[in-house]
Amino acid sequence: MQTDRRIRSIDVTRGVVMVLMAIDHVRVYAGVPPGGPRPGVFFTRWITNFVAPAFAFFAGTSAYLLGRRMGDRRTLSRYLVSRGLILVLLELTVIRVAWTFNFDFGHYLLAGVIWMLGWCMVLLAALIWLPITAIGAFGVAVVCLHNLMDFLSPAAGEALQQSALSWLWQILYFGGPIQLGQNGPTLMVLYSIVPWIGVMAAGYAFGAVMVMEPGRRNRICVALGAGAIVLFLALRAIDVYGDPRHWHAAGASPAPVLFRFINTSKYPASLQFLLMTLGPVILLLPLAERARGKIGEIFTIFGRVPMFYYLIHIPIIHLAAVIVSLVREGRVDPWLFANHPMMNPPPPEGYTWSLALLYTVFFVVVAALYVPCRWYARRKATNPTPWMRYI
Repeated sequence: MQTDRRIRSIDVTRGVVMVLMAIDHVRVYAGVPPGGPRPGVFFTRWITNFVAPAFAFFAGTSAYLLGRRMGDRRTLSRYLVSRGLILVLLELTVIRVAWTFNFDFGHYLLAGVIWMLGWCMVLLAALIWLPITAIGAFGVAVVCLHNLMDFLSPAAGEALQQSALSWLWQILYFGGPIQLGQNGPTLMVLYSIVPWIGVMAAGYAFGAVMVMEPGRRNRICVALGAGAIVLFLALRAIDVYGDPRHWHAAGASPAPVLFRFINTSKYPASLQFLLMTLGPVILLLPLAERARGKIGEIFTIFGRVPMFYYLIHIPIIHLAAVIVSLVREGRVDPWLFANHPMMNPPPPEGYTWSLALLYTVFFVVVAALYVPCRWYARRKATNPTPWMRYI
């Protein structure tokens, strides 16, 4: 069993999704809409849907593997609580400034993917005291059953969102803006806790698969991944349960059938969305184990330092957008200092980049990220400082 060394397939796969993430975040500053009828625009957004599920799932797996190295659940639980709270703090401060390049804390706070990961780690700190099968069952149950909320009557859903605990319901499930006090900032909840705590718990239980003998592990990955894809196709074809966005319902979008079929709901992430994204990720793990050469090395480096990559990639992308604006317009467009990525106004007329420019900037940014990530990965492996345990 593999307990002391890193599992290459996880690093490579996580590195791939980190690279894909940069596409979507360049898209934000390019002013390109998140989807649309044009194939180029639609798939520019759709391909990045794999990022958050893989991020949350492998965060759980990494917690399991770390717990095996620590050999003590109490130590792991304390670590998950402290790291989770640090991530929440980073989301509300450092990452918020990186997104906006402004200090308008009095009006805008973002509860994004790092916020979600942080709170899920805090909750996972309690779950790890359960047997591994119970943790896995909990995770799968949350992922599979949370779309029962879709069957609430409109009146019941509205009552929940207008109750005294509406803020809690928004954080747990519905998302959206929360006004903090009468004159306080707006907290924009992009990633609710449910179903992501289920994804992380399932990923934690999946860690028991990743330490198995390689042949058995690969067979289980193929079975789980293929099974998730088949279940997604079946549920999507039936179109009754697992996603509130019914692709063949009356009044559905006039977009092409394929686009409607794979355009599942991410906020909150539906069962079908998670099957569609996690299935291929798990299925490709055995293939990722064989990745070699320079490309394999690049993905491995990024996958070893996902949080460091995340923290530096947003300001680098934002700075690249500032440079592009200066070159194209002869000035830095004020829109780049709005409250991205949720409360910003639409880009000014004529601002939106072409897809060719978007992908050019993406490749330049990823190339620029490699050197600092390689340095950090080596430093963390050979001479880490105490704070590196959390980043």
